[in-house]
Amino acid sequence: MRKLRTIEMNRLTVEEFKASEKLPLTVVLDDVRSLYNVGSVFRTCDAFRVERVCLCGITACPPNAEIHKTALGGEDAVDWQYFATAEEAVKALQAEGVFVYSIEQVEGSTKLQELQTDPSRRYAVVFGNEVKGVHQSVVDMSDGCLEIPQFGTKHSLNVANTASIVIWEFARRKI
Repeated sequence: MRKLRTIEMNRLTVEEFKASEKLPLTVVLDDVRSLYNVGSVFRTCDAFRVERVCLCGITACPPNAEIHKTALGGEDAVDWQYFATAEEAVKALQAEGVFVYSIEQVEGSTKLQELQTDPSRRYAVVFGNEVKGVHQSVVDMSDGCLEIPQFGTKHSLNVANTASIVIWEFARRKI
């Protein structure tokens, strides 16, 4: 096997990405404090052609050198918007008819592997602060909660890693 060179991968230009069909998924970052996590999420959203990212509260916005360090230009390709609070973002998304899941460990959560999607719907997934998670008020507003099962001594994952797993699951199902 031979590793492919970048030129052989037929990557889209930013303009081609913007014009392409997107995964009907919005990623919401609720007070994510690490700019490297924000950048990593943008990079994952670019990889799977996510529709848009909503940056909320203390979550930093592009342009930013630290976001760019991990996004590697994904922040230029993926549409994004800023909301003062995640509650405002969730209200706006639900007003558009988007089904909103918070990614959080809660009573009655749906395990990620049990997720049922409807190809005619648009979805959003809310990822929370690295320490406090998704705000309870946002969980309360959500249409449901998804949880990644974990089997070790820790019961949390890095927010960027969590986003990658969840976004992949939606992309795999080709909602």
